Amino acid sequence: MSLLSAIFPAIMYQSRIMFLLWPLLFLHVSAHRTLFDYKPKQPTQEGRVRLVGDLPSSGRVEIYHDGQWGTVCDDGWELAEAQVVCRQMGFPGAISAKSGGRYGEGSGPIWLDDMNCKGSESALSECSFKGWGVTDCSHKEDAGVVCETGTNITSNRQFSVDNSLGLSDDLGLLFDSGDGCDFSINVRDLSEEAELAFCVHRLILLIYPELNITNESRNLTLDVSQTCHPHVPTFLRYLYTRQIDVSITSAQCLHQLAFIFGVKKLMEDVGRVFTSLIPEDNTFQTQVSMYEYGVRTGDLVLQENVLQYLSWNCEFLISSPVWSTISFHMIDALLQRSDLVVKDEALLLEGLERWIQDKGDEISSEQQASLLNHIRFLLIPVDKLYEIQFSSSVLHQNHEKLYLNGLLRGFQFNALPFSKIRSKMDNMSYDYLPRIYTADEWSVLINGTATNYPRYNYEYDYRYGQNNRIQTFSTPAHPSALYSRQKVQWQAQVFRNVQECSNYGISCKSFPVARFLANGNQNIYTNTIRFCNRLILTCKNQNNVFHVQDFKNSMAVIPNNSTMGLPNPCPDDYSFRFVVRPEYI
Repeated sequence: MSLLSAIFPAIMYQSRIMFLLWPLLFLHVSAHRTLFDYKPKQPTQEGRVRLVGDLPSSGRVEIYHDGQWGTVCDDGWELAEAQVVCRQMGFPGAISAKSGGRYGEGSGPIWLDDMNCKGSESALSECSFKGWGVTDCSHKEDAGVVCETGTNITSNRQFSVDNSLGLSDDLGLLFDSGDGCDFSINVRDLSEEAELAFCVHRLILLIYPELNITNESRNLTLDVSQTCHPHVPTFLRYLYTRQIDVSITSAQCLHQLAFIFGVKKLMEDVGRVFTSLIPEDNTFQTQVSMYEYGVRTGDLVLQENVLQYLSWNCEFLISSPVWSTISFHMIDALLQRSDLVVKDEALLLEGLERWIQDKGDEISSEQQASLLNHIRFLLIPVDKLYEIQFSSSVLHQNHEKLYLNGLLRGFQFNALPFSKIRSKMDNMSYDYLPRIYTADEWSVLINGTATNYPRYNYEYDYRYGQNNRIQTFSTPAHPSALYSRQKVQWQAQVFRNVQECSNYGISCKSFPVARFLANGNQNIYTNTIRFCNRLILTCKNQNNVFHVQDFKNSMAVIPNNSTMGLPNPCPDDYSFRFVVRPEYI
């Protein structure tokens, strides 16, 4: 029995359904939500837009950039921006712009923020915005649109078609029966001399160009670890049905097989299972191993998930035994990030110096210099900046000129107004942007229950008594020594129920919720300084950070486990750290 005769009835059935549903031909149907994917006629995919929702004319706006889809923040999202999106997709115009994640929260990067369209642009990417991926938003603020429908929709509109649901069951049965199979896949483990053989259909394999299968090919031999052999049949069946169940035990094997066959979508899906494992190892060995595996397989999503977690736990990573074992490309990727959670920038420099010393001759002088250039000398506290010149580290001795240059710029940053030095800082925009510094001078910790931190002032409310989840403290207006005597007063609060919110005249829809207010005359800095503050959630017993988020209008609603990027490993026992992050504008 041939492959064609086996699936012909199903194809004919699909054809009849397609004819009857011709007006809906271009709908991409999924089991959860309908994805309307617009593909305009243009030489590349860059700047394409699509709507994710239940109708082709409304949904969450997503834009394609740098090889992946991302969302748009609703800051500055108004009717002019919606008009551009709808017209780019071929609709006559827009009815309304939607904000606040009206069409659900997306995933992946938030590509656009602070949009400012005139309404006449031909594509959303032509509008003014902060910069690709530059945002302080969360996916709770994903923008959406409702477009007009009409007869003057342009003829070059196309939609992705996915009718796999109709044939998947039949193709699965075809794989199970082996009827008409004409191609052999041999799976072996050279070290164990174990081998499995599967008879499949060449026509199915031709879909996957990574395998270099031709019409003349008769067999394929793959080297796969014997521990993964039990999962090979499940994976091969996925090639037919596009359906698979992934467990913790099968995840790495399925990811490896997806890499070998070039099935990138499955790699991404399995990568989400890896993500659920990230917070579980306090030694960081699992996370480092996952990152290196992600590098080998080219899984950018897995790499980013691991790097984000390690960035949030950077201070603990530096003090762990694993620190000296991480690779050059991993520390290089970490030091370029602004979401590192550390006591201060000096701690990063000390960690880098120790890593260089432990690596010895493994790291070339050029590699050492490139890593040193990632240190933001401008943000090192000025007293520690002074002590660095007396350092005797190997890195200092090998690159004295780079150190002296960093020290000079650091002292200039602390002695001169930013307006004086900004024009001289070509291609150094990140040098003056802070990471997430948690030194006592810049942060306050509130536990879920009692707190014992004498340096902070606990607020006493004569109506409700002392509340140990409301604290006040002060910070300098900016890390520069110019502002060391200019203080900003802050009030940090955590509310756990409706009554607590009501006591302060706040309407809260979910709990817990945090509020971080600046009191007094902080408005005098609005022309030169902005505060991009952060809330850090930390397990009290394990000391690992599992979530970091920003504040919107001084409020931060803590997401639940289903909407959090990483699972909460300590749902009933975690702390809130409020971090002040002043930036020059």
